[in-house]
Amino acid sequence: MQNQSISVLALGNWGTALANHLSQRGHNVIAWGHEDSIISAINQTHRNPKSFSEVELEPSLHATSSLEEALQAEILIMAFPASALGKVVPKLCVRPGTIVVSVIKGFEEGALLTPLQYAEQVLGNRARYAVLSGPSFATDIIHGKPASVVVASKDEATAKCVADLFAGGVLRVYTSTDPIGVEIGGAVKNVIALAVGICDGMRLGDSARAGLITRGLAEMIRLGTALGADPRTLTGLSGLGDLVMTATCDTSRNRSAGLRLGQGEKLSSILREIRSVVEGVHSTPLVLELAKRCNVEMPITLQVARVLAEETSAPDAARALISRPMRRELE
Repeated sequence: MQNQSISVLALGNWGTALANHLSQRGHNVIAWGHEDSIISAINQTHRNPKSFSEVELEPSLHATSSLEEALQAEILIMAFPASALGKVVPKLCVRPGTIVVSVIKGFEEGALLTPLQYAEQVLGNRARYAVLSGPSFATDIIHGKPASVVVASKDEATAKCVADLFAGGVLRVYTSTDPIGVEIGGAVKNVIALAVGICDGMRLGDSARAGLITRGLAEMIRLGTALGADPRTLTGLSGLGDLVMTATCDTSRNRSAGLRLGQGEKLSSILREIRSVVEGVHSTPLVLELAKRCNVEMPITLQVARVLAEETSAPDAARALISRPMRRELE
């Protein structure tokens, strides 16, 4: 799988880290973005001035602002925020046989579909589809620290093909034929990470944190199963693994935003200061709406949504969760 032509669509932290990793693996990589200053800096100085500016990128990595140029590649990596799905995917005039890989964790808001579901709806059977997810911070990948991820596709041969692209160097890559399970895990874990951050921001203790992570996983499995996922997928890298990392590591923007919410700060000021996408903020109301459509109970997600919408305070949300009626655990 060496010397494949790959386009990484978006030059944020994750797109930059993956484009650099794929370049290190010997592939011909083009990174697409819309900021001319970033494009010229990568091509001239081999650095992204807005994402990991301290890291010198692979000299072979080429950046472009031409989407038409990027779409000539055999493999497209969608690395833009979930909120941009509706704007970018309809512009992807892919050639037959192109492999479209999502590394996005969230939903297309209008259609309430996962990134792969939305891409397949818009692009049809012209392309092959896969998702890459798992506990892996962009900063770890670009600084050469090891991580384990999973690539999922309905077509096992496509999953193996994409896994071969990424495998090696610092990445250990597994395969799966359950893309919906992998995508649901990646989206819901951000919501639960916000909840755990809020909990820790209020200093509710280690026991409360462990309970939230465990019951958050239960919500993830309930929703995933209702949507056709294999529940075992949600106990793997893209579910439990990513949840534990995102909920407990201060590197996580979702956890960090939750910490500050738990300390009483306003969401608007938090987002202004973070100045990066906090996917859980965008995903929470969408996860809640999807749960309602599927008749799935997600009480933690509900309380996070209420806190984000300023319909309740963090302490009141915690009290609402702890005072819920008793029930059997594994239901």
